[in-house]
Amino acid sequence: MGFLYNIFISIFNGILPILGFFTPKLKLFVEGRKRTFQILEKHFSGQDRTLWFHCASLGEYEQGVPVMELLKKKYSNHKLLVTFFSPSGYEAKKNSTLADIIVYLPMDTKAKAKRFIQLAKPELAVFVKYEFWPNYLKTLQTKNIPTVFISTTFREDQAFFKWYGGFMRKALKTIDHFFVQDTISKTLIEKQGFENVTLSGDTRFDRVSHQIEMDNHVDFISEFINERLCIVVGSSWPEDEEVFIDFVNNATDNVCFIIAPHEIKDSSVNSLKQKIKKGAILYSEKEGKDLKDYRVFIMNTIGYLSRVYSYGDIAYVGGAMGTGGLHNILEPATFGIPIIIGKNFEKFREAKQLQKLAGLFSVSNPYEFSQVMNKLVEDKKFREKTGMIAGHFINSNTGATAIITKYLDKKIEEVSK
Repeated sequence: MGFLYNIFISIFNGILPILGFFTPKLKLFVEGRKRTFQILEKHFSGQDRTLWFHCASLGEYEQGVPVMELLKKKYSNHKLLVTFFSPSGYEAKKNSTLADIIVYLPMDTKAKAKRFIQLAKPELAVFVKYEFWPNYLKTLQTKNIPTVFISTTFREDQAFFKWYGGFMRKALKTIDHFFVQDTISKTLIEKQGFENVTLSGDTRFDRVSHQIEMDNHVDFISEFINERLCIVVGSSWPEDEEVFIDFVNNATDNVCFIIAPHEIKDSSVNSLKQKIKKGAILYSEKEGKDLKDYRVFIMNTIGYLSRVYSYGDIAYVGGAMGTGGLHNILEPATFGIPIIIGKNFEKFREAKQLQKLAGLFSVSNPYEFSQVMNKLVEDKKFREKTGMIAGHFINSNTGATAIITKYLDKKIEEVSK
């Protein structure tokens, strides 16, 4: 199986330059990797002490941030190297000041894995959530570099737990420790004979819980809301718009809306605005306008959503009406507000948990959306109780970062001796 894997990955690596011609995202995927080794050669010397974090994409990066921040503060003499597999993660965070070097992870061929490890020389490798690349893991083991997976989840349908998954299970044996999010993951991996497993929880809870301690004030948002009840729609897609537009157009005057679409291309934003019958204004149009005169504020910009949630009385989080995947429900939950999502969220553990606790509602169509939203808008006690459940859900699940960093501290000290 390992032989077949290496043939496949080598073929895929060979055709990547051709694939780069088809879409802008694939072009970024290909072109970005061409510079990785050049960047490593420029920024690393044989004397550097390096901590390496690998994140598949943006979501995994956010999960890793609390751990990275603590290690960066404590081990200021080390370089922090962050790698991404996905362009959506790399392009969003390539200029982040948290890490010293941010690059794409080269494809998992034996040669590239060996060259990458040889250049970076990490004292410790941390993989956030998943991405089990066999050649990288084997090279790290050969070099006696401690390798840890954090905020990891396992599912029964993964190859590790199938009759044909021997090769991938062998890759798992190269890992020093697993910090998993839930008891299901812990049970699954322990049944395969692994004892190096700790149930730590999800570091995303630590990440979002810090947001409430920050200064979330935004002048133009305060001006727009003007003491009205505020419904925040975060990371919405066209499928989500079909669910909430009718409610927006028929809402009473004491309710205002802030909509932050996932895609902020002019065509997408203008299409959304045309569907709205109430007075709507774009972020890009706000200068010189009396914002309280508008009922809907469309955020055709990025970087504000976490703070915008702090102004919300109710949140609708997009992504689950389609098949692209539910966006982050923990950001609004940390501010103690009720959350509504779409129907497709089976793979999102935190959404299923919060729904069972009655802090989150799932809807399938405009009628269900309006039913739930009307209840939340009109019944203040119900709204506040539901929001309290969401806030408590965050507070009761923090602490993963402390558990993980205690172990990583020990590993770094062992390497330093």
